Amino acid sequence: MRHALLAIPVVSLAAALGLWSHHPTGVVLLLLLPLLAGSVVAAVHHAEVVAHRLGEPFGSLLLAVAVTVIEVGLIVMLMVSGKGDVSALARDTVFSAVMICLNGIVGLVLLVGALRHGLAHFNPEGTGAALATVITLASITLVLPRFTESAPGPEFTPSQLAFAAVASLALYALFVFTQTVRHRDFFLPVKPDGSTVEADAHASPPTGREALTSLVLLLVSLIAVVGLAKLESPGVEDVVGRAGLPASFVGVVIALLVLAPETIAATRAAALDRVQTGLNLAYGSAMASIGLTIPAIAVASIWLDGPLVLGLDPMQIVLLVMSVFVATLTVVPGRAKTLQGGVHLVLFAAFLFLAVAP
Repeated sequence: MRHALLAIPVVSLAAALGLWSHHPTGVVLLLLLPLLAGSVVAAVHHAEVVAHRLGEPFGSLLLAVAVTVIEVGLIVMLMVSGKGDVSALARDTVFSAVMICLNGIVGLVLLVGALRHGLAHFNPEGTGAALATVITLASITLVLPRFTESAPGPEFTPSQLAFAAVASLALYALFVFTQTVRHRDFFLPVKPDGSTVEADAHASPPTGREALTSLVLLLVSLIAVVGLAKLESPGVEDVVGRAGLPASFVGVVIALLVLAPETIAATRAAALDRVQTGLNLAYGSAMASIGLTIPAIAVASIWLDGPLVLGLDPMQIVLLVMSVFVATLTVVPGRAKTLQGGVHLVLFAAFLFLAVAP
């Protein structure tokens, strides 16, 4: 397995470069799918190695940023090469990522943690700060465009988009400072008595050489994912269209793809009684998905043709508001039962069902 994680990024990058100027179809696209999935898994694995060297909560932060780079690459490539209307692709993908994180990943973390250990314990101060940041970012970038009046439709004017991008980056940077410097202890796993524990104290960190190797392979993996996504993008749109699914489901597919390894990592942490680490991954990914993706798309929109729709539809706003209320009630006590995990997962199921049949 270790050798495969070393080889897959290099093979995937070679395949992406070799087919870059071509338009593969049929069997070739099917053969590229395992390479794309393997590159995503390899990227997160190598991010975990580097993260282990750095320690928690730097690990969760690095994983979230790595996943967001993949997400941005997929969105931009699909917007450039997409055949249909891709004006709402960024919105649909970011919203899907937020719903997956707030309900899917959080639900699994709480359910697994409570089932394995009776109650899922976490720090409400750190988790609450992360949730508040996610709510603010989502409100500014995804909800406000539906109600602004300077531009027709659910869009920002260039000046409004610039403000949203700068505000998102500033808020994300402030949270990172809080998480890694000012109040790092709020984001460490906690025991039932409330005391903190280093997440990786039980394992020896990788050597400097191993961490450097993983850092290089992480960069190679990310470049390979973006390249392969560009080759696969026409096939994804064709499959969604032939299945009779809404065009917005492409965004759901992208979010599910890039967050799958993150979901596994968070669930594994919960099983090891590190619920706080799982929540750091969930809320950190949601935060990075908005705080980094929206500014990147704002810059890319300078060169991209067509409108950039960011405002959520009414049904999406209702789902977001429900998720925010439930998440707030979950976070406040600092511990959760299996019921809370089940509630979040039901909301996630509702999101998936309505994405298929709006």
